Amino acid sequence: MAFRFLALITLFFLSYGVLGYNLYHHQILKRDYYFEKAEARNDFQKELELRRGQIFFTDRNGNSTAVAQNRDYSAVFASPGEIEDAASAAAFLSPIVGKNEEKLAAAFQNKENFFYPLIDKASEEQIKAVEDLGLKGIHVNDRQYRFYPFNNLASHVLGFVGLNESNDVPTGLYGIERLKNGELADEEDANLTIDVNLQGEAEQILGDLVREFEAVGGTVIIEEPVTGKILALASAPNFNPNSYGEYPVKNFLNPAVQSIYEPGSVFKVITMASGLDLGVITPETTYVDRGKVALNGKTIENWDKKAHGEITMTNVLEFSANTGAVFAESQIGHKNFLEYMKKFGFGETTGIDLPDETVGSLRSLERKDVREIDFATASFGQGPAVTPIQLVNAYSAIASGGVLMRPYINASEKPKVIRRVISEEAAGEVTGMMESAVNKAEVAAIKGYRVAGKTGTAQIPDFEKGGYSDELIHNFVGFAPASNPKFVILIKIDKPKSPLAGLTVVPAFRKLAEFTLNYYHIAPDRVE
Repeated sequence: MAFRFLALITLFFLSYGVLGYNLYHHQILKRDYYFEKAEARNDFQKELELRRGQIFFTDRNGNSTAVAQNRDYSAVFASPGEIEDAASAAAFLSPIVGKNEEKLAAAFQNKENFFYPLIDKASEEQIKAVEDLGLKGIHVNDRQYRFYPFNNLASHVLGFVGLNESNDVPTGLYGIERLKNGELADEEDANLTIDVNLQGEAEQILGDLVREFEAVGGTVIIEEPVTGKILALASAPNFNPNSYGEYPVKNFLNPAVQSIYEPGSVFKVITMASGLDLGVITPETTYVDRGKVALNGKTIENWDKKAHGEITMTNVLEFSANTGAVFAESQIGHKNFLEYMKKFGFGETTGIDLPDETVGSLRSLERKDVREIDFATASFGQGPAVTPIQLVNAYSAIASGGVLMRPYINASEKPKVIRRVISEEAAGEVTGMMESAVNKAEVAAIKGYRVAGKTGTAQIPDFEKGGYSDELIHNFVGFAPASNPKFVILIKIDKPKSPLAGLTVVPAFRKLAEFTLNYYHIAPDRVE
């Protein structure tokens, strides 16, 4: 009797000991494990329920067009802990979901797994078949996927939604999807300044240009100068965010804000504007062009190898004379020239609301061992490296009467003045010089409108051998109407199979400018 009592007491304490250990094991030792499981389930349910905010473009009339939206689909998944007969459930589901029966049964027997995906995007027939089974632990949930109805349009602006490296939660990657990920994930919409019609035309013209001249890529930006509003921003090659996995990562980078290049002769406008503002030159200031200048044991020549004799600063832009830009820079002075470059926004980010903007480089002029020839070549765009957004924004400062604005793409933003760069008088003078250059060449001229602009055929540095390669970059920056500029356009193509920008980007500029003038119903400002 005493033995039986002792055995019962021992069994009682052993049972409670085991129970106590299990409670300690599950509530203390494995608390974090189950907490993570519960959190994961909550995160998954949130993912199913939340609708990501949409992204809209805004046209000339203020109408919005959705360019990134959500589409519904149904996902089928299992909660193994709720399944009563794993083998039977696997046998019924295998032909419907297209998965191996034995693997399904093994997965269903893992009761610690709260979620096991069966069908990602289920058809109506599959959903009906699953629901008709009425199996406990098998669920159908409505989910969403990110859809871009215009496919490749403005892909560098938009970015895409995908899975990042640290978790399996859909996250905005690149572009606005990344920059505004927090707001979009909280179901807030994003309204952008991009005009869907201008963007489409810009991409069409750029695509045709790249194909025709077999260029490796290019960029187009249209900016409203008085506000800094970006109306179109396109680059090639681009990608389709609906199928981003089919493209190399390099396609996701945004050349408009992330690529740097030496701009070439378009920079002569910046040099002239600086000299005019400082008062050391006028449009009619003359010098004798002998076709070449020797500095630091090297010779700078005009692109056409010609000597033009006595010419004005306006002629310098008309002929695109390298030696004339060198002369103007010598009148400005090296220190002043570098200061004006910085005032125009080179060597710093513009502040545009797009991710990972590159600062460019003024290193060639800021080195301790900088030489006379470094400033001379910088006067016509060799040495300093800029981004397309920096260059179009600098030209916008001229078009807006000398005031540098912060470019922006979020329609809820307000125009923001960065600083006055040059006087209104100097801006008007250099605009007139640019007009004269356009009228002389005629290729960019538009009937009924005053157009100001400048071409640039830029050499590409050869980082292996030193110096410059035979490959070129063509760019043109211009604005219209010159009397009251409504837009500034930059067009750039990389490594085209053509030697002259006048045959590539200039006709493309004219075509896009004509479209923009007509699209906005901008009245002519020139009497023929």
